[in-house]
Amino acid sequence: MTLRSLSRRATVLSVALAGTLAVTACGAANETDTAGSDSGNSTAPQLSGDLVGAGSSAQQAAMQAWQAGFNSEQPGVNFSYDPVGSGGGREQFLAGGVDFAGSDAALTDDELTTAANRCGKAGVFELPNYVSAIAVVYNLEGVKDLNLSPATVAGIFNGSIATWNDPAIAADNPGAQLPSTAITPVHRADKSGTTKNFTDYLSQAAGDVWTAGAVEEWPTPGGEAGNGTSGVISSVSNGQGIIGYADESQAGDLGIAKIKVGEDFVAPSPEAAAAVVANSDRVEGRGEHDLAISVNRTTTSADEYPVVLVSYHIGCVQYDDQAKADAVKAFEAYVISKDGQAAAAKAAGSSPITDDARGQAQKVVDAITAG
Repeated sequence: MTLRSLSRRATVLSVALAGTLAVTACGAANETDTAGSDSGNSTAPQLSGDLVGAGSSAQQAAMQAWQAGFNSEQPGVNFSYDPVGSGGGREQFLAGGVDFAGSDAALTDDELTTAANRCGKAGVFELPNYVSAIAVVYNLEGVKDLNLSPATVAGIFNGSIATWNDPAIAADNPGAQLPSTAITPVHRADKSGTTKNFTDYLSQAAGDVWTAGAVEEWPTPGGEAGNGTSGVISSVSNGQGIIGYADESQAGDLGIAKIKVGEDFVAPSPEAAAAVVANSDRVEGRGEHDLAISVNRTTTSADEYPVVLVSYHIGCVQYDDQAKADAVKAFEAYVISKDGQAAAAKAAGSSPITDDARGQAQKVVDAITAG
């Protein structure tokens, strides 16, 4: 099954942003009693207790927006989220330490086995509710525009391309004045879904250069390491000739490279990120409530940007405690709603999911219960 309706993202975004403005202006007065509708529900039963999540630092800005919107509807729920990184979040969830995980990578087969032990026969849900481009960010004085082919990106990050005037970079940027400055690549120090998505792209698009595979922990020596998305951005910002990878929403004033797709160089954007996901398939062989996506990294369409992460919320379909199940269900209903997605787009520049994707996600949310 594909999510091709995401290609209508431009329309969705304009509608979603309009929804955000309406919420800002009118607040809870416009809320309805449908969990998957445009807004939350001021007349729904008021919940209480704790709701604890951990994981993706790429989701941090979106999570702050989701927390604010959710708590405006459910002020009695004590919500917290620790952006420890995708790997840390999944580990905590599988160990029973948090109620849900935010992860920039779906569960592995081994993790699915552990999740079955944690969640029981009802199984685990994986909701792809945050779609965002991964930007190749750089800090190089005098170079405002930078084009990079997949093989060049792979060579930079495996250390085989060591200076900015290397012939490979020059070939991607004919006529550009490139300095002889040494290149310092920065990678994530922590176990990271962003790293998994980035190395998955390198492995698929430039596998003859990048031979280390798709991994969550950086596999090659050299360069510098930063903890979390903020650590990578800080490292790139603090020196000349430095390059890294991070969620586009966190790039700030850093340079952002265009990546070669087919015969064109494509800049990261919410539209291009959504388009490549629209032409990607569901991972086969997973459970009814597992909506994991296999991203098409080798697209040749100039409308698509393949260095993208699809970030998930991962939780149990059935919880032991009714209050916990109700809190998770209400939170995820807000996250996938038009207002929740618009809030994330405004805060983080992410691509709101489409009505088709929302319908699929709503079926999963409706299934969350207590046993």
